[in-house]
Amino acid sequence: MAERRDDRLWVEETERGAETRFLVLDTEGQAFVAGDADTPCWMPPSMRNERFGDVVATLLGLADGRAWFTLVLDEAHGELYETLTGARRMSLREAGLLFDAFEAGLFAYAKGVTHWQRQTRYCTLCGAPTVVVAAGHRVQCTNPDGAHLHFPRTDAAIIVIVEHGDACLLGRQRGWPQGRYSTLAGFIEPGESLEDAVKREVREESGVEVLHATYHSSQPWPMPASLMVGFTAVAASRDIRLRDDELEDARWFTADDIVSGMAAGTLGVPPPLSVSYRLIEHWLALRGVSLGELVANAPKR
Repeated sequence: MAERRDDRLWVEETERGAETRFLVLDTEGQAFVAGDADTPCWMPPSMRNERFGDVVATLLGLADGRAWFTLVLDEAHGELYETLTGARRMSLREAGLLFDAFEAGLFAYAKGVTHWQRQTRYCTLCGAPTVVVAAGHRVQCTNPDGAHLHFPRTDAAIIVIVEHGDACLLGRQRGWPQGRYSTLAGFIEPGESLEDAVKREVREESGVEVLHATYHSSQPWPMPASLMVGFTAVAASRDIRLRDDELEDARWFTADDIVSGMAAGTLGVPPPLSVSYRLIEHWLALRGVSLGELVANAPKR
């Protein structure tokens, strides 16, 4: 509903609609979840107007015959909401595995836009305070000499599964759960194409030279504000040269290595909500292996 965000009367009327629902977040970006179910604890307009009318809402849009907004509650308001509803709090990482696709998508959307609002409280051009406008989708500088508008930003990053012959390259970072390996990833630098970012990041992290890369899929990753652009790539060789400040380890895995490692409980992969999981799933599927079955049959970690 980008075309209606500046229509304040329409937005205010929509907020009061009987079917409207508010997704409630705290200042840490966690959602308030129903106490007895893994689903958002939606706030109805009646409660919003009676108890939380001073909290500014952000319009997410229209779907399924109703309007969807989000509210961010400070700690005092959050405790009141918990008392009134019996709600508990849940992170996006956890909710991504438990909510249905629509609810998880709204949560990701809401967390991304409200994080940007919190990070844009002052004008980056003159330092003056800003105010939220356009139903939450722009902030405006309060300096009358400029009144600059600021728009939500998304930081693009690449993530890639690199293959050479019958093996793929996976790495692990320090602090990850024992045995977990994943595809390589990194942020895109100014003036760089997506394909060049793939080559640079893989070389920086593992020393492996990439010959060419092909787009696979993408995923918004609002932790806090990224877009993960997934690729498959082909390496020139299997020579690995790790840098001390990048990965803890990187290895080439055949499909059989992944099957046996997951069956033995010595190898873990990222959770299904991640594009990394999809890249590994795709690579294995081309070799007749189901990652979903491997995960389902793996020992509990």
